Amino acid sequence: MTGTDGDAKAATFDSFYLGTNRRVLHQMYAMTGNLADAQELVQEAYARAWQRWSSVSTYDDPEAWVRTVAWRLAASRWRKTKNGVTAMLRHGPPENTPEPGIDNVALVAALKAIPEAQRRAVVLHHLGGLSVAEVAHETGSPEGTVKARLSRGRAALADLLADTTLAEVSPNA
Repeated sequence: MTGTDGDAKAATFDSFYLGTNRRVLHQMYAMTGNLADAQELVQEAYARAWQRWSSVSTYDDPEAWVRTVAWRLAASRWRKTKNGVTAMLRHGPPENTPEPGIDNVALVAALKAIPEAQRRAVVLHHLGGLSVAEVAHETGSPEGTVKARLSRGRAALADLLADTTLAEVSPNA
């Protein structure tokens, strides 16, 4: 699509959106009874309309298409929720899981404190059981980079966890 075609597409979609979005939102709000849900559904429906605008714009009533998509998205959400409730009723509520121990809380807090790349490498390797090569493949990084991230991440965690342990043990900290 050339720049001019793209500009024309954007202009017709913008005009359509500005002329219909509030009406569709109000209708979906009335149908769902929840404004936040209605906003999400309408946003997704318009995003899908934009992706297919070359076809949708030729329909007799593009607004009806958007409204139908939004309604189907809502119905899909309700089906998923209903299926989840049905499964829970069939299998019972999940077993009570004990609260995380202080070590787990400290580890999660320490993981949050290190850079994302290091955290991801440490979690995949040490908690996920992936090899260095598998972590490299999953993250799209060279193995040497993964090894460096693991080394730095472990060192940072050791410092953070040592500080946490000292702070918890020492009454003056």
